[in-house]
Amino acid sequence: MIPPPELQSDWRALKERWTVGPLARWIETLPALLAEGLSVERYGDIPRWRKALSQLPEVIGKKHILNAPSVGVAGQASDGELRLLESALRGLHPWRKGPFALFGLHIDTEWRSDWKWDRLKQAIEPLQGRRVLDVGCGNGYHCWRMLGAGASEVIGIDPTPLFILQFKAIHHYLPLPGIYVLPMTLEAMPEDLPVFDTVFSMGVLYHRRDPMAHLRSLKNKLRPGGQLVLETLVIDGDSHALLEPKGRYARMGNVWQLPSPGLAQEWLVNAGFEHADIVDVTTTTLEEQRSTSWMTFQSLADFLDPKDASLTIEGFPAPRRAILTAQHPV
Repeated sequence: MIPPPELQSDWRALKERWTVGPLARWIETLPALLAEGLSVERYGDIPRWRKALSQLPEVIGKKHILNAPSVGVAGQASDGELRLLESALRGLHPWRKGPFALFGLHIDTEWRSDWKWDRLKQAIEPLQGRRVLDVGCGNGYHCWRMLGAGASEVIGIDPTPLFILQFKAIHHYLPLPGIYVLPMTLEAMPEDLPVFDTVFSMGVLYHRRDPMAHLRSLKNKLRPGGQLVLETLVIDGDSHALLEPKGRYARMGNVWQLPSPGLAQEWLVNAGFEHADIVDVTTTTLEEQRSTSWMTFQSLADFLDPKDASLTIEGFPAPRRAILTAQHPV
């Protein structure tokens, strides 16, 4: 099976990198996974998003920016080129993770994802020279920050086709090697693939019916001694506290279990990790997640009780997020 056009160059590069080595046994299954992930039959909006991609102007950047809040490219573009650029990128609305900046055009995304990066970057093991997996990576904003932190190879996976094409739009102007965002879930990867030095799972755990199965699958992607970076919604309470929303949480569907930070720490230990540490707990603010002209749909302000911002619209505790780290046993 032939990969979709946007991913054919990725496939060739990955095949060249992985033909010999620990990822070789995954490489032959990738074309079918990539084709399924960007299937027009499954996702009817893909032709519209592909048209937006095709309208990106050819502008050459002078400086790649990976280690600043707004990932992107600095350089000169004419007014006409900037109009074309903005029109094409707005065709990939909504932009949720970021921010990005291309030739002076600022993409003000729903999330200030740089704030999350700032909370974790000093708490994790240095990424220099590491092979990294980012599970549920969205449009790859944090993948760029990982590459900027010195990772030798970053593989992001996310099942949402729009996010893959947003990544390709940024990659069009940041054509760096060693970074890939692929349209698939963790479950589509081989279960036993212990080849990554660092694995990130941010904003995924609470969407899993079986959080322990998710943690064990993450562990199976790490080499001995490798590090897991886990970020998830949590609630206040002791190490037994657990919220299981019935219906929606902050208007999100598919939210199954929100542990306390202490319980998440216990889950990591029970999944076979060592040195499980809580490195941050932060309440999500209306400055960190909000509607913008690049994400015009409802956002956090619409998901909270209008009379009590400490509660969701359903009456649950408002979103708090914890970052934990843990190590695969040596």
